[in-house]
Amino acid sequence: MISENQKILIVEDAISVGLTYQSWLKKERLDSVHVETGNDALEQLRTGAFNVVLLDLQLPDLDGFKIMETIETEGLAVSVVVVTSTGSIKTAVDVMRAGAYDYIVKPANQERLLTTVRNAMEREKLQTVVKEITKPYQKANLGGFVGSSLPMVAVYRMIEAVGRSNASVFVTGESGTGKEVCAQAIHLSSPRSQKPFIALNCAAIPKDLIESEIFGHLKGAFTGATSGRDGAAMAANGGTLFLDEICEMDLSLQSKLLRFIQTGSVQKVGSDKVEKVDVRIVCATNRTPLTEVEEGRFREDLFYRLHVVSIHLPPLRERDEDTIEIADVLLSQISKEEGKDFQSFSSAAKDVLLSHSWPGNVRELQNVVRNAVILNDGDVLEPEMLSLAQAGASVFQKAKLATTENSGDGPQISLKLGQSYDVLERAILEATINHCDGSIPRAADMLQVSPSTIYRKKENWPT
Repeated sequence: MISENQKILIVEDAISVGLTYQSWLKKERLDSVHVETGNDALEQLRTGAFNVVLLDLQLPDLDGFKIMETIETEGLAVSVVVVTSTGSIKTAVDVMRAGAYDYIVKPANQERLLTTVRNAMEREKLQTVVKEITKPYQKANLGGFVGSSLPMVAVYRMIEAVGRSNASVFVTGESGTGKEVCAQAIHLSSPRSQKPFIALNCAAIPKDLIESEIFGHLKGAFTGATSGRDGAAMAANGGTLFLDEICEMDLSLQSKLLRFIQTGSVQKVGSDKVEKVDVRIVCATNRTPLTEVEEGRFREDLFYRLHVVSIHLPPLRERDEDTIEIADVLLSQISKEEGKDFQSFSSAAKDVLLSHSWPGNVRELQNVVRNAVILNDGDVLEPEMLSLAQAGASVFQKAKLATTENSGDGPQISLKLGQSYDVLERAILEATINHCDGSIPRAADMLQVSPSTIYRKKENWPT
């Protein structure tokens, strides 16, 4: 759809012809300006107000080719449609080589001219978009983010935009994509950057302690509360409170969190006193929030309170050109930490990194690089040093490891050989979840995997 504010410059020394073109364009609700000389044309073009120029080659003061040369030299953003009385092949070739988008032979046909103008205007719009998208992006203070792929540039721009506001932000993405890094970047981009950033993982805290972790408690409020303490909400006063894995939060606590967001007031466990705090909420999940709402695991009113702005972090497999850039940064950091001499990856090692699907995303890449640095020596990291299978170990493999390390702890289960891998893995998962009284975070800790891994696998089980 062509915007009505786009303008066409008509460069035609025959006044009657120029007025005819103007009348055709006006019927299409397209704004145009008519000039009769080349110098007037250049003066108008230099204002930057035009998207398309209809250019006659034979003008009283300047040759049309000279005008096209000036447009090219000065980098004027305009599509040139040549309108000429000479219809020879040579003229057509010459004008196209000079940078014209198209050419029309006089006398111009109305439909042909309008169609060419429409196409030229669409082309100019697309070129503007492409220039904006592909121009180098200089990201500001965005914390630990590495990568300049188009999906990440979109994320950076969103972070910078929301950083200036005080709105709640919901960050989504697979496990290992950097949701906490994103939350920190939002904080650093905000007027709150000099105040505290407090992060809380809702999946890592026992259900009966998370209220105290967020809101604080008084001494003696519950068994084990030997002293009073402020919670994360008060610790983040003036700054940002990041609630990771928020979809793991118990429904009863979700209602208290909603009240806190609505009132900006904190009431410690065991206290009647209500205290005001000023915090910005950023939360994250590796699940699909609306699905959690639809299935009754997440309050709808809380969802809409938190989901003012949404930022989705792309998985590493959608950021191919970032993989090596991230790996290089990790190699430098980890080599320094471990006192090793690695400086770079070999070409073959880079090919291996690019060919891997990275189901664990940046966290998996970090584990692979660290493993390679710790177990090897040298200055160039080769493909045989990369233990991708270990980094991507399955639940089944990790269950065997956990069984070996914790023999005697927990129930024993029997696995019938001859069944598919998926069936065996599901049996291990279900047995571990049952042993943990249905707690997926506890089961995940026992199996040494992320809770999101178990949730994702459960969603794919046949009913």
